Amino acid sequence: MQISDIFKQKRAVFSFEIFPPKPTAEIAAVQGTIEELSALSPDYISVTCSAGGSGNSRTAEIAALVQSCGVEPLAHVTCINSDKAAVSATLDKLAGLGIRNVLALRGDRIAGAKESEDFRHASDLVKFIRASGRDFDIAGACYPEGHPESPDLLTDIRNLKIKVDAGVTHLNTQLFYDNEDFYRFRDSIALAGIEVPVQAGIMPLVKKSHIDRTISLSGAKIPAKISRMIARFYEKPDALMEAGIAYAVDQIVDLLSAGAQGIHLYVMNNPYVARRIAESIKPILAELNGG
Repeated sequence: MQISDIFKQKRAVFSFEIFPPKPTAEIAAVQGTIEELSALSPDYISVTCSAGGSGNSRTAEIAALVQSCGVEPLAHVTCINSDKAAVSATLDKLAGLGIRNVLALRGDRIAGAKESEDFRHASDLVKFIRASGRDFDIAGACYPEGHPESPDLLTDIRNLKIKVDAGVTHLNTQLFYDNEDFYRFRDSIALAGIEVPVQAGIMPLVKKSHIDRTISLSGAKIPAKISRMIARFYEKPDALMEAGIAYAVDQIVDLLSAGAQGIHLYVMNNPYVARRIAESIKPILAELNGG
């Protein structure tokens, strides 16, 4: 099923994101994670590209594992270090596996790596996929606080409109911790004429390593409420885990109450966190989606 059809059927879509194991590990290493996440009945599971510059290499195989567990996969496709032939080969591989949903991304810059002459922006990739005639639903990324490389939020929204007009069918936001940023962003893109569904991206801060990496790489604003949580429980792993889950659940309940069209949960391949959150919001999702 294409994800755009799921949005037509449900008021609130719920999904997870996972990432491939390290290049030195077997893909089977993530099999158990996929099985546990699939048992929670998400609407789909998003599969990122490999870390460290290995691009789209393992995404298709892991997406196929997701599919074999009865859940629709959303395969990330990046273009920053790829030419048209390489991207076309990736799309052919995904199509051959019966995968019908992709998330079109520019990808992160890698120091010293040659950047693509064919694709400067994610919108270029979206246009290429649409022009290829392949029957993919194409998701896109968006940034409630603005893309870190954009001079301001207005410019970022103008660029987002270009990407959506190129053929994006729904949007997943970058992680954020202040829901008011999401609400302002939602209003702003509506004024810009962007009408595709938008899922709110939530990453629970449940481990010291996640906190350090998230703050340094994402640039997400850390509200006072979560700063207090980090300060109080940073050196207490069990308490931090519980506090991080509680904060994420509170954030999600508020988003769903305010009419968010979906929640995309960045679970860092942690089925325990996914299960705790999914169980907490299951009655709310059931109410919103009619049972």
